[in-house]
Amino acid sequence: MRPIERGASPQPGDFADYRDAFPYLQARLGPFCSYCERRIATMLAVEHIQPKGLPQYAHLIGQWDNFLLGCVNCNGTKKDKDVHLAEVFLPDRDNTAAAFDYSPDGKVVPAAALTGSPRQMAKDTLALTGLDRPLHAVLDENGQLVAIDRVAQRMEVWLVAQRSRGHLQHHPSDAIREQIVETARGYGFFSIWMMVFLDDPEMRRRFIAGFPGTAVDCFQATTTAAVSPRPPGDLPQGSKI
Repeated sequence: MRPIERGASPQPGDFADYRDAFPYLQARLGPFCSYCERRIATMLAVEHIQPKGLPQYAHLIGQWDNFLLGCVNCNGTKKDKDVHLAEVFLPDRDNTAAAFDYSPDGKVVPAAALTGSPRQMAKDTLALTGLDRPLHAVLDENGQLVAIDRVAQRMEVWLVAQRSRGHLQHHPSDAIREQIVETARGYGFFSIWMMVFLDDPEMRRRFIAGFPGTAVDCFQATTTAAVSPRPPGDLPQGSKI
C-alpha cells in the first residue's frame, strides 16, 4: 500500500459536493486506487476513509482530509464499515510501505517484521478492503489464467516487473530505466515494483519520484528502505508505523 501525501485542500472549507474533489485527488495522487494500488482508467472514485454512510461521520462528507481514491472492489468491500483511525494503517497517515509484504503469488500479508498489535492492525487493514482475499481463478478456453481480480492482477504485474528487471540487467541504460517507470505507471501496483527491484535503489528512487503523490519522506534517501515510523504529520492517529 503506497504511502501518499495528498497535500492541503485546494479550497477553503469543505466541498459542497465531495465528487468535486476528484480531479484534484487524481492530479495529485495519480489514477491509482489508494488501497490496492491498481491503475484505474475509469470508475475510480472519491473514497471516504470514515464512511459517509454512517451518521457519526456526516460532518466529514465534504472534508478533504477524509478523502482518498478507491476502486470499485476496495470501495465495495469497505462499504460503510466503521473505521477507527487508531486501529488500522492508512496510506495518508502511516508508512504503509513498512506494513505489508507482497509475493509472486499475488498475496499481500502483514510485513514479516510486525508482531503483536501492529501485526493485528495490518491484518485488519487488509480485511477492511478485501486485500486478504484468495485468488478467484478464472481460466480462458486455453486453460490460461485470466487476471480479472486483484490477486491475479498482482501476479500478472509481478511477472511484468520481473521481465523489466531482466531487460534492464541485459541492457542497462537511463532510457531503459525511464521506460520501466513508464511501464510501472501504466500498470500501477507501486509496491510490487518496489519489491521486485528491492536491491536496486536507483530504480526504487525513480518509482518513488515517478508515482505522483508518493510520500517521499517515508523512504530513506540513500537506501530507499521504508522509514518507520512515518515522520509525524498533522493528521490524527498518524505515524503508527
